Amino acid sequence: MVAIYAVQDSGSPTDFRGRLYPEVESPVRSPWQRDRDRVLHSAGFRTLQYKTQVFINHEGDFFRTRLTHSLEVAQIARSIARNLDLNEDLTETVALAHDLGHTPFGHAGEDALALAMKDWGGFDHNTQSLRLVTALEARYHAFDGLNLTWEALEGLAKHNGPVKRPTPYFAEYDAKHHLDLQSHASAEAQVAAMSDDIAYHGHDLDDGLRAGLLSFEDIEDLPLVGDALRRSREMERQIGREASDQAQRVRHETIRVVINQLATDLTDQTRRNLEALNPQSADDIRHAGYPVVAFSPEMREANKAIRKFLYANMYRHWRVNRMARKAKIAVREIFDILSEDPGLLPDPLRGRAKAADDVQRRRLVADYIAGMTDRFAMEEHRRLTDLSVLG
Repeated sequence: MVAIYAVQDSGSPTDFRGRLYPEVESPVRSPWQRDRDRVLHSAGFRTLQYKTQVFINHEGDFFRTRLTHSLEVAQIARSIARNLDLNEDLTETVALAHDLGHTPFGHAGEDALALAMKDWGGFDHNTQSLRLVTALEARYHAFDGLNLTWEALEGLAKHNGPVKRPTPYFAEYDAKHHLDLQSHASAEAQVAAMSDDIAYHGHDLDDGLRAGLLSFEDIEDLPLVGDALRRSREMERQIGREASDQAQRVRHETIRVVINQLATDLTDQTRRNLEALNPQSADDIRHAGYPVVAFSPEMREANKAIRKFLYANMYRHWRVNRMARKAKIAVREIFDILSEDPGLLPDPLRGRAKAADDVQRRRLVADYIAGMTDRFAMEEHRRLTDLSVLG
């Protein structure tokens, strides 16, 4: 049984605002269980397995991808939702879907597409996620997209807070299926958003250490992380393992403690916020005027320090920068070539592009590129630019 301030599983009109295209709901699954399953079975979700988190797919088998990142976010989010008596299935759905709109090569690919589309309606991965689940997935006879519930779409659109300046597609979709963009999202979507921070701060530190971009000495003075590292090292010394056998366990234990402390603090502070607000419905959370799901002030500062450290020492590391530079060049060249000569597009995109105006054609190309995996984008770039590769 979920709390009164959660999105309810009852299926009544006050709790479940339905889908854009009405459907007969399942007698054995809640609407949000169906949403989760539709996300899991979507083509967009499968492509995340070969999309960059920080390291491009071929750089190593053990680094996170967008898929494993999304799974880790969902696991953390579901655990927190359970402790707060929230709707776990809705929380998991938003967590699994939040990165569906990401391009190949992570933020480097997104930056390249955003620049290419600057004069043609723009591009950002949050809008692309909404486009994917409402228009681009082609799986059902009756509608385009996945026809997710209002609650899932609201969470996807607003998981980072109110949308004060909607992109053209956000505004277009909101006009036909009002998502109340100016308010905060449900507590479930807020948990998914904060779990995203917890997951990537933990696993990006882990991947940075594994890749050799970071060392234990680099993170010794980081708030929260340094304390976890010292305790982990002390445990290994007490056990008495050889120094050469300690590094992997120390890394894993350090990251485990960091993730646990972040999740525990978020849960405890959110409970305090809920007690102070005393919400009587999910709408009370939406209209509180501030995020109810939040870290304590002390943990918020520690989290900011971790984020600042990662940007300076990992995301801007020269090795990462080199790969990002090459990725931007590849994405921009694919975009320019296909936009200028839509006859090079594969079927059935080629016919649609020829019938489109300039704006529509470039959006079609951007959608095509955004749906590529790292591996496919590299192959497509070679097919379009390398004479030694068959087209």
